[in-house]
Amino acid sequence: MSGAALRLTVLLGESDRWHHKPVYTEIVHRARRAGLAGASVFHGIEGFGASSLIHTSRLLSLSEDLPVAVVVVDTEERVRAFLPELDGLVQKGMVVLDACEVVRHSARPGNAAE
Repeated sequence: MSGAALRLTVLLGESDRWHHKPVYTEIVHRARRAGLAGASVFHGIEGFGASSLIHTSRLLSLSEDLPVAVVVVDTEERVRAFLPELDGLVQKGMVVLDACEVVRHSARPGNAAE
């Protein structure tokens, strides 16, 4: 995969759950089942959302719901086809789409290309 692509970023809290599992885990598993090029979860150290309450790893009492970003990159057609998978799954948070360019996408040595 190379060239024009679409990046899907889902911003949510690490404590967000779907059927007793983290929402970010469910998004990654659904993206894999959908055959998307890849998905990664990034753990934030500080942030705030609609509530304007700052969650930070520096204060023990507020470190229970740190920000999480799930990032998926694939062709625009495939990412847009995946969006309905987020309906009902992402109750709180933000879903963002932005155009990007894939310069390089390759499997690690010893892994089959997906």
